[in-house]
Amino acid sequence: MNTGSDRGAQGSAADEATTETTTGSAADETAEAAAEAPHVSKAPAFIKSNKSLHLSWQVGVFIVGLAVIAAGVAMLVLPGPGWVAIFAGLAIWATEFAWAHLVLRWTKRKVTEAAQKALDPKVRRRNIILTSVGLVIAGALIGFYLWKYGLVLPWNLKDQ
Repeated sequence: MNTGSDRGAQGSAADEATTETTTGSAADETAEAAAEAPHVSKAPAFIKSNKSLHLSWQVGVFIVGLAVIAAGVAMLVLPGPGWVAIFAGLAIWATEFAWAHLVLRWTKRKVTEAAQKALDPKVRRRNIILTSVGLVIAGALIGFYLWKYGLVLPWNLKDQ
């Protein structure tokens, strides 16, 4: 935001009028500027000053991000927050790699869109109906199984 201190007193009334008309869209402009800004490495300055040190930093960041993503993929089938770990690994990569920054930004946008869509009353109603139908079907199948074979607890099993 330009405060006008570098230009002196002239033109400050025009700046104030412009600021009043664009205050509502200042956040939008800031978000667009951040989206269009080139990706800059988050490595410390002393690491960026040495090319081989910066390359080793990037390799380290890639390996750590890959390990976190691999743990996230494993947690998709094992107990744990798999998607959270995958997005965390992607965020680690985004600190150094422009392509990961773009993928993370795209993912955030899609998740936000999906969350907004899930709040739509028609979609919520459909999801509730589908969940209810699925629970009724599962209950009927479990009831049929128990009617046909009965409930045998594991500690009451006879040796075969």
